[in-house]
Amino acid sequence: MKINVLILVVLALVISCNPKVEETSGNASQSAQSQELNYDEETTQQVVDHHFKAFVENDLGEVMADYTEESILITPDRTYRGLAEIRENFVNAYAALPKDSTNVTLIKNLSVKDVGYIIWEAEAPSLSFKDCSDSFIVHDGKIIRQTFMGVITPK
Repeated sequence: MKINVLILVVLALVISCNPKVEETSGNASQSAQSQELNYDEETTQQVVDHHFKAFVENDLGEVMADYTEESILITPDRTYRGLAEIRENFVNAYAALPKDSTNVTLIKNLSVKDVGYIIWEAEAPSLSFKDCSDSFIVHDGKIIRQTFMGVITPK
């Protein structure tokens, strides 16, 4: 009797520790899906370069052309999801960084596979932007994820 109970306990543990068929096939599907994503360093760099140039020129239409409805932008203050919210972020940024009276300096710009990374600083009439950093994940020529961090101080 004790051996039968022990066998049942061991079987229960083995069964509970094995992944379910649905989970295994779901992971395989996710893996295959991530391999189908279209990205390369050259495209990533082109998108990051385009984005930074459009940002410095306060060209909202060109900046927004880099995103999709599924894009997400994460900042220290808020997470922006989709085109309408991301547009709102850049409208506010352009108010703080007027094109004709802001000096923006690009310190570092590089891309590795689908990840772009920039470091920049800016001096605007009422704000100073130091140690600013953006990271971008680019798929199919669009920014699907972005983060921003920087030290922004009033003058």
